[in-house]
Amino acid sequence: TFSFLTDGVILVDPEYLKDRKVFVTLTCAFRYGREDLDVLGLSFRKDLYISTFQAFPPIAEERKANSRLQERLLKKLGQQAHPFYFTIPQNLPCSVTLQPGPEDTGKACGVDFEIRAFCAKSIEEKIHKRNSVRLVIRKVQYAPEKPGPQPMVETTRSFLMSDRSLHLEASLDKELYYHGEPISVNVHVTNNSTKTVKRLKISVRQYADICLFSTAQYKCPVAQVEADDQVSSSSTFCKVYTLTPTLDKNREKRGLALDGKLKHEDTNLASSTIVKDVTNKEVLGILVSYRVKVKLPSVCVVILRPTAICVCVVILHPSPSVCVCVW
Repeated sequence: TFSFLTDGVILVDPEYLKDRKVFVTLTCAFRYGREDLDVLGLSFRKDLYISTFQAFPPIAEERKANSRLQERLLKKLGQQAHPFYFTIPQNLPCSVTLQPGPEDTGKACGVDFEIRAFCAKSIEEKIHKRNSVRLVIRKVQYAPEKPGPQPMVETTRSFLMSDRSLHLEASLDKELYYHGEPISVNVHVTNNSTKTVKRLKISVRQYADICLFSTAQYKCPVAQVEADDQVSSSSTFCKVYTLTPTLDKNREKRGLALDGKLKHEDTNLASSTIVKDVTNKEVLGILVSYRVKVKLPSVCVVILRPTAICVCVVILHPSPSVCVCVW
């Protein structure tokens, strides 16, 4: 299993520490129920990963070269500051928060990461609140350097007692979009039937797979357009529709997956989850994906089901080394 090496700095008061040591615990947890419901010893929270290590005094064989950020902090904080390092396994889920409703109180449901530093004589000693400090951190995925191929999906709907058909095709100009970037959907309809297509519905939907004790999927539209464009019998139609999924237009939707946020900071719609090994059962938490759905309402009383197709789209943050302008 691959891991990401992360670094930090702790500031120690020798008079308070005395003969004790400083330990650091990294916890990845999934809260799946409201915090105010934690009664009678029942907790609606599952720890997905816990790792505790000694940060001070440092273990000689585990010492590594300081990062640039650590060097700056050590210089600023003085001699009582000490560097530490920890690893985050790659198979852990990203930080995701489920948007609470207007009446929900307490900590929101979702996956979060927490760093806790505490002083004790041994790692097995009980942690007291007065001897510890906590810091919430986030695990974030950035867009890959090489995006996938241009997505395109098509389908043909045949009519009962007729050799005529209705062909629907949808494509995107690219697979990867950044948060806040408009998504252009190219819709092509070939109507060989004797009926008229009277309107089209295009939407961007978020799918959240909750992987806990069992897997459940929740879907929610985050951007949609309903057009009165008509496609007459024995004709073709082609048009590009633009949709921009943002949190600003979806703040009232309870249970919508958002990127994990830190205190006093706003956030955005959850980024797409990129899983390299989909068969890995250790991947828990919330897996987020997006699809663009194009739907043609029923054009014939014989065909009650609408004609619809879904195109997968990836929404992520750009790598910090990439400069992006979103208009």
